[in-house]
Amino acid sequence: MKRTIKYLGLLILVILIILAIVLAYIGGSPIPSYATADFEYEASHTPGMIARGAKLSSMLCSSCHMNRETGRLTGGPMKDVPPDWGTVYTPNITRDDIYGIGEWTDAELLYLLRTGIKKDGQYSPPYMAKLPKMADDDLDAIISFLRSDHISVQAQAVPDQPSDPSFMVKMLCRIAFKPFDMPDARIEMPDTSNRLEFGEYLAHNLECFSCHSADFATNNYLEPTLSKGYFAGGNKPLDPEGRIMLTSNLTPHKETGIGNWTRRQFINTLRLGIKEGEEGLRFPMMAYTMLTEHEAGSIYDYLMTIPAIENKVERSVY
Repeated sequence: MKRTIKYLGLLILVILIILAIVLAYIGGSPIPSYATADFEYEASHTPGMIARGAKLSSMLCSSCHMNRETGRLTGGPMKDVPPDWGTVYTPNITRDDIYGIGEWTDAELLYLLRTGIKKDGQYSPPYMAKLPKMADDDLDAIISFLRSDHISVQAQAVPDQPSDPSFMVKMLCRIAFKPFDMPDARIEMPDTSNRLEFGEYLAHNLECFSCHSADFATNNYLEPTLSKGYFAGGNKPLDPEGRIMLTSNLTPHKETGIGNWTRRQFINTLRLGIKEGEEGLRFPMMAYTMLTEHEAGSIYDYLMTIPAIENKVERSVY
């Protein structure tokens, strides 16, 4: 009996030592790396695509990469990242050859946006948006814009500040957060005249569901409707002062969601930042002035069709 207890104790000790070694390795190593892009692709770079890309980038890229001091997408601290994710800085994505993405190929940019894998093979953690379901034309537009002469992406020699991801992020990047696969076939734009189809596309690919579902960690980016608390709010992004800004319930629940909102009320709130009887929208939810009435209205039309979830979220106002 004593011998059995002794061997059991030794086994537990060995397991603990191995676990400590594994944890130390994860904590001291960088984010995992993967194979890089191995295909040919060149964006359209037409004026129409650049204009469309400027609009999309203003909603998907600028909030994180825009540096107020340089007036360009030279990156900076992500102050709205939860503290348990570590210290995060966004990179310079201007056309600078040394400090930006000037030396990246269009294929490498496409691969990053689709999969999350950078030019050097390193995986970009979950705080960078990935667009595995976005239509090819919209991705083409974003890349065309990033290659354009628009002032916000003109080369600026601003070195990146290295991020310091937390142990939790490093661990999750090994067991949960993995690169997405490149699509096997072309992804077409939805029928923009079909308001429900178009609204769903925008609600998913403008990352609306990501913030307005229960938690970034439980979002399903390949099947957004399977995300925990899909559009029922309660997620906890931060404002620039580090204060929690709970996200609203956007399901059609009549008491705790937007079930009693009119289409006009929703459009005005989304596009103009106006919320009747309350203070206007505040960071991180800013007014999406670049959306057309049709686009904003289509998002509303779609949200009115999703399951209503009772989840009362008190608005964070400071």
